[in-house]
Amino acid sequence: MNNSNWRHQCRNQLDSNELFKLENYAEVSEKLFSLQVPHSYLQSINLADKNDPLLLQILPHKLESQKDENYKSDPVGDLKSRKTKGVIHKYHGRVLLIATGACAINCRYCFRRNFPYTENNASAKNWQHAIKYISADTSLHEVILSGGDPLMLSTSVLQKFTEQLVNLKHIKTLRIHTRMPVVSPERITTNFLNWLNEIELNKVIVIHSNHPNELNESHREVFSKIKNTNTHLLNQSVLLRKINDDAETLCELSHKLFDLGVLPYYLHQLDKVSGASHFQVSDNHAKLIYKKMMSQLPGYLVPKLVQEIAGKSNKTPII
Repeated sequence: MNNSNWRHQCRNQLDSNELFKLENYAEVSEKLFSLQVPHSYLQSINLADKNDPLLLQILPHKLESQKDENYKSDPVGDLKSRKTKGVIHKYHGRVLLIATGACAINCRYCFRRNFPYTENNASAKNWQHAIKYISADTSLHEVILSGGDPLMLSTSVLQKFTEQLVNLKHIKTLRIHTRMPVVSPERITTNFLNWLNEIELNKVIVIHSNHPNELNESHREVFSKIKNTNTHLLNQSVLLRKINDDAETLCELSHKLFDLGVLPYYLHQLDKVSGASHFQVSDNHAKLIYKKMMSQLPGYLVPKLVQEIAGKSNKTPII
């Protein structure tokens, strides 16, 4: 698939007429954080089911207007950890780049739904600031591309950045956090795979899937092609009320991921971002779910249950 085709597939495919028919849709919530859902993901949603677990992840919901002082615009302290434009340095040995603010899908629970991307992203014109910061800190060994979704950038733009990155001898690993292989697998083009294959670094792609309904046989070929570039594939999920807050669903997800060639990595407790309180699962319920998962899954299929707490030197295990 060529560049223009995958971009076309990423355009929002759910129009206003369909939205107003949906129970719990709130136009005011969409104005605060726009609806964005690509074609491939929409095909997996049952719009006739108001409780569809994929629909609930993307629908601007009336509950988003609930006020709770415990929910913040920057719940994980990204802005306090900003070192230069688009560079977030929280943890020892690794640094995160906000490569773009664009996403193929707007997840309603996103912890960066309020992030000021315009003045805080390492876009192509700002990459020299990022490279300068990374080159000056030889304690760094891993660079994480995040966003937004870094795969919303063209492959040629990504290539220009990694051409500079591989010249830094202390950098050993490139990690990419992306939802694109799941929600818009058309993005994994031949050009993208060629770029990935040519990068002379350890490579890790962390995809993001929360529910087994997000995955089907069409993902098998996509994930296999990524792995054939000598790239490790991991998955991170968010624990979400009424979406995946039961052990059966999460165990099915782990098995499905493994069958498709992906290892479960993290199961995140919700980051308390304003507008997302209705997704919250209590810590006690999360622990019960997790204990049941541990009793039903082999250890290598049990993701780590964690919470990111602003100011901490690592993600905090819940159990």
